[in-house]
Amino acid sequence: MKHLLFSLSLLAVLLIGRTELRAADAPKPPEPTLEQRVAGLEAYLGNTDPTAALKVKDKDGKESIPDGLTTVAASNSGPGHNGFQMICAALVLFMTLPGLFLFYGGLVRKKNILSVIAQCFGIAGLVTILWFLFGYSFVFADGAKPWMGDFKKFAMLDGVGPAANTNYAYWVSHSVFSMYQLMFAIITPALILGAIAERMKFSAVMLFVTLWMVVVYFPLAHWVWGINGAMNGVWNADASIKAIDFAGGTVVHMSSGWSALVLCLILGKRIGFGKQPMPPHSMVMCSIGTGMLWVGWYGFNAGSAVAADGIAANAFMTTTIAAAVASFAWAMLEYMLKGKPSVLGFCSGAVAGLVVVTPACGFVTASGAFVIGIVAGVIPFFACTKLKSAFGYDDALDTFGVHAVGGTLGAILTGMLARNSANANLATNLKDYVKDTLFQPLLVEQFKAVAITLVLSVVGTVVIAFIVKAVVGLRPTEEVERMGLDLAEHGEEGYHSA
Repeated sequence: MKHLLFSLSLLAVLLIGRTELRAADAPKPPEPTLEQRVAGLEAYLGNTDPTAALKVKDKDGKESIPDGLTTVAASNSGPGHNGFQMICAALVLFMTLPGLFLFYGGLVRKKNILSVIAQCFGIAGLVTILWFLFGYSFVFADGAKPWMGDFKKFAMLDGVGPAANTNYAYWVSHSVFSMYQLMFAIITPALILGAIAERMKFSAVMLFVTLWMVVVYFPLAHWVWGINGAMNGVWNADASIKAIDFAGGTVVHMSSGWSALVLCLILGKRIGFGKQPMPPHSMVMCSIGTGMLWVGWYGFNAGSAVAADGIAANAFMTTTIAAAVASFAWAMLEYMLKGKPSVLGFCSGAVAGLVVVTPACGFVTASGAFVIGIVAGVIPFFACTKLKSAFGYDDALDTFGVHAVGGTLGAILTGMLARNSANANLATNLKDYVKDTLFQPLLVEQFKAVAITLVLSVVGTVVIAFIVKAVVGLRPTEEVERMGLDLAEHGEEGYHSA
């Protein structure tokens, strides 16, 4: 045994000495120059490529970075941009939990408040699982086909770490970017709940959302936001459709809004709809939820710049202007037509303004945002009041009137009001499409994107709804619906009498 231990010790000493000799003999990686280090820091401040200063040209003029050459600025995510993005991700989740469930929850009857909350929490967990397994990979993996994502490359977030994915951001960690985009994936199907509130089983909602994410959301998000997506006009020079969508007019609001209309038509009306009053049980709760949505929307819109830069600042400004103007315009229309400006009108107008400006916020000027605010306060108002009453559909919380109509309107207005002066990136691949006029070539591309989004959302929802109906059924029994979904489906009540 002593001889064995001695032999092993001697072998270890020899191996360590050989390793140290090799390490000493190994060539040291090249050191960056002072100019290259300074250029890396300047890139951080300007949100540009941190590796640009390290690249050298060979005799053929091809640029590359010498092996081992790096700087702190080029090898790490930037703390300011990264911190900004984490805050924005939290704000977008804040929009759903608790913003959306308070906004929607206040508008339903008190016997169904917990059903809305449970559905929002359920969607948050379910979509996170799908995103982790394959959703993120399908939407954002590079090398995928323009019309078909990649299920495998980032499956289970493999390879998604602290370094930046420079396809989407120079200074934000890939892991943070993936979580930021997850929050969009969570809130989008949750918006659908407003149209089918108080009359769809929890099991049916979960199955519907599972299928809808795979059939509608993931493909659409890849087409519009994937680096080589077929409708990513900003960054894909070979995009089939040169459309633009800064923060989700087509991907989020059109897809959820048009799907919501189809689903509420298939479900049918609530028991007693049109025969008995169904007022919101708590406008205070709805108003608090609206405020939370407005605050969270800064993460939604400004955060879509994926950097704390001038484009994010512009999106912050345009979001504020459009939301405030639309809120005021909606309530003043009520004042003129009904004699009283309602709190619900202020809330609905604010959300409508936020919806309509979403696809445009990073591409338009302050003047464009003001126009958007006026239009957003008028057209969705008539969609929610006149259109719904004319056709008699039971869009319980006006998801179609605000999100489908508003999202479609926003996509079109983006095509009319986008300006290079607001976002210089528009000149990268869209210099022939963006002009200083309302009827510019980009408008045609926006109409193409609107048409494709509408068809995918409507057809996909019809197919999914009938699959869900056949598998688990869509609606609870009449007895359950009259009792309320809170007790029947969750065994709890939102309020208890003293």
